[in-house]
Amino acid sequence: MNVRCLLVDDEPHALEIIESYVEMIDGLEVIGKCHNAIQAFSLLQSTPVDLLFLDIKMPKLTGTDFLRSLREPPKVIFTTAYREYALDGFDLDVVDYLLKPIPFERFLRAVSKVMRLEAHPASTLPPETEPALAEKELVPSERDAFLYFRADRKMVKVYTKDILYVESLKDYIKIITATAKPLVVKQAISSVEAMLPGRDFLRIHRSFIVAIDKISAWSPSHLEVAGQELPIGRLHQKDVGRALKMEV
Repeated sequence: MNVRCLLVDDEPHALEIIESYVEMIDGLEVIGKCHNAIQAFSLLQSTPVDLLFLDIKMPKLTGTDFLRSLREPPKVIFTTAYREYALDGFDLDVVDYLLKPIPFERFLRAVSKVMRLEAHPASTLPPETEPALAEKELVPSERDAFLYFRADRKMVKVYTKDILYVESLKDYIKIITATAKPLVVKQAISSVEAMLPGRDFLRIHRSFIVAIDKISAWSPSHLEVAGQELPIGRLHQKDVGRALKMEV
């Protein structure tokens, strides 16, 4: 079952960005977009909502005051350009606090928290509340970083440290890991590329993304990962050469 998302922001461009991010992630769907909290209140009376992406500084009613007015609010992720409301996020028990402009990687980490809560409803996850933490936008340790992918009617956790490479199969991707059988997911390889940390993964071909530390050998035209020879696309040769500091 998809997580039903309501987007609330008085800036049309901000709504467009959040909507585009939601559409890139299997398991999320946009059920409504509102330009102020009054519209959102009306929609909540008639439409089930699982997750609210909520701006704070809006006309007529702020996001924080709106949230305080709800008796049984859905899960909430604040999306704001202002750091000073982070403590309000803690008081209001929001899932996360995202500072604009919101990078996709940071958005994905926030959504992963929601997925964890959906899988374990009794648990709670503290938001990043202090302004200093919000400014630094904490990156999970390399050991613990993970992503969720929808496969076989469930959300499957994949630790990024275990990924060897990702292969595009038309409308699907195949994720090859060191610890489990290949995972086939209906998703574009470009969206996975945006989700993976760029410092650790490299697009080498229109059909392949590889984990840099899993590369065992290379030439100007091919790489070897876990015994598999993968092609380097002509358009990606310079980027690969720079990343691996090899002559191409």
